[in-house]
Amino acid sequence: MNPSVNLSPRSKSRMGRFMREKNYHFMVWPGVLFMLVFSYYPMVGIVMAFQNYKYGNGIFGSPWVGTMQFQMMFRDPAFWNALRNTVGISAIKMVTGFICPIVFALALNEVGSKKFKRFVQTASYLPYFISWVVVASLMTFWLGTDVQGIINKALVGLGILKEPVAFLTYPEYFWSIAVISEIWKTTGWSAIIYFAAISGIDQEMYEAATVDGAGRLRKIWNITLPAIKPTMAILLILSAGNLFKGSFDQSYLLQNAMNFSSSDIMETYVLRYGMSLGRFSMATAAGLFQSLLNVVAVLIVNGAVKLLDREQGLF
Repeated sequence: MNPSVNLSPRSKSRMGRFMREKNYHFMVWPGVLFMLVFSYYPMVGIVMAFQNYKYGNGIFGSPWVGTMQFQMMFRDPAFWNALRNTVGISAIKMVTGFICPIVFALALNEVGSKKFKRFVQTASYLPYFISWVVVASLMTFWLGTDVQGIINKALVGLGILKEPVAFLTYPEYFWSIAVISEIWKTTGWSAIIYFAAISGIDQEMYEAATVDGAGRLRKIWNITLPAIKPTMAILLILSAGNLFKGSFDQSYLLQNAMNFSSSDIMETYVLRYGMSLGRFSMATAAGLFQSLLNVVAVLIVNGAVKLLDREQGLF
């Protein structure tokens, strides 16, 4: 007996649709399962932020302490130093990381030679694929331990410095090093999205502007920028989600005892308290607080974008 005989018309329609889309389901559900197991299931551990977690007792056997972990965290000077560094470095990266790819994409779009354009575009996003381990090793060699490195020699040769400086040993230089290295590594890759958005602009608009006597800057201001404004808005909102996060790989690998006061961010703070000091509950509280701040930052930036233009915004 065919079991589909007893199915309602709606169930038959759903079954038929599932059979037509079964290949897509086979591709989607492994990703959904991966997300549930590795993204949502670990969120059960958030309860440790409200416990005095003991490894031997487990999550459900450790005593509840309410908000005590948060109170201890707020009284910790190291927490406020890490938060200051995180917000300071991330805010500068957010501004420069938003502006530099746009300027780079607009400038390269005006280049007439297609071969040169392809070469520069390829060369610009290759640094993105270089591991932070490699980048940090080079920067430590050039800016940290070896004062006779190529950067120091260049700065002394140009007369900018009177004598070589081990930059990574000075806390006051760390923020600049972090921002500049981030721009070098990510600008080309981030500009790819803007290249795609610019390539989708109707070329007849540029031709009409040329007929009307508009120059390159006028075309950029009146045609290109308005056309990529939705892309700019979405990327700005998404970048706000990292405002209270920072770059763990970069800060952790470039961090040393001498620049610690400027290189310690929330991510390294959580790692230190959780793994090195074994204060799992306090590390969880710091991570939860950090996530809540990132959500608030996204909501604020999204609201600000919608105030400027109600048609923009991520949600």
